[in-house]
Amino acid sequence: MLVRVAAAVVLALLVGGCTLDDTPPPSTQTQLAAVPLPPNGAIPANRWHALLVAGDNSSPAFANGVDTLRDRLAALGMRDIKVLSASDRTHLSSSTNVRNALATLGGEACLVFVTSHGEERGFFLRPDDRLFSPVAFEQALTAGCGAKPTVVVVSACHSGTFINDQTKKPNRIIMTAAAADRTSFGCGADDDYTYYDQCLLQTLDGAATWRELALGTRSCVETLERRLGVRQQSRPQLFVGAAVANLRLPGR
Repeated sequence: MLVRVAAAVVLALLVGGCTLDDTPPPSTQTQLAAVPLPPNGAIPANRWHALLVAGDNSSPAFANGVDTLRDRLAALGMRDIKVLSASDRTHLSSSTNVRNALATLGGEACLVFVTSHGEERGFFLRPDDRLFSPVAFEQALTAGCGAKPTVVVVSACHSGTFINDQTKKPNRIIMTAAAADRTSFGCGADDDYTYYDQCLLQTLDGAATWRELALGTRSCVETLERRLGVRQQSRPQLFVGAAVANLRLPGR
């Protein structure tokens, strides 16, 4: 077992004072043709650019997930890994910093990992007590990554809301910790990782492609929630664009 998992399920429901006041209108930009993958689906690890975001610091699980994933990606050969955290004043996970980091991500392939609380309007960013909406996320991600192979992981309650008609593009893989109408688990004061983050890290070594990682992570979460007696399971979601169906993990 990678970490100790608390048997008690702790849900953090976020209400009031969190709405983004400056959410931009829906984009009308014409969708670009996806950049084709190499025949083997592999992009060299040093050509990936990654953004890892710990949106809240009310539980150590969020920062732990980001820190451990950063180390694991670096071991796979990734070199350009930017981390934003709710506790790091130099690299703070404010809405402005997240938006700017997404919009300037670049690279031949993009990876974005966000772990935080959330609701159907978006994921929570503690530094300015705001929700970062799917619309704002989509526009900034398109600016930064365009039609390049892109992997998005949103680990938060109701994070399935980030899989929608605007975000589903042929060059993207989107993994979420929960369906749009479900909560996710493992963000209490005694949790080392959220359930989804723990399962993703556990599955990482045995996966060759992002699709394999997503399916293995989902299976792990389902098993964990059944064992702990979760009555309304989180139902992790997955979208795999046609152009990146065989996209391999960095270094694999």
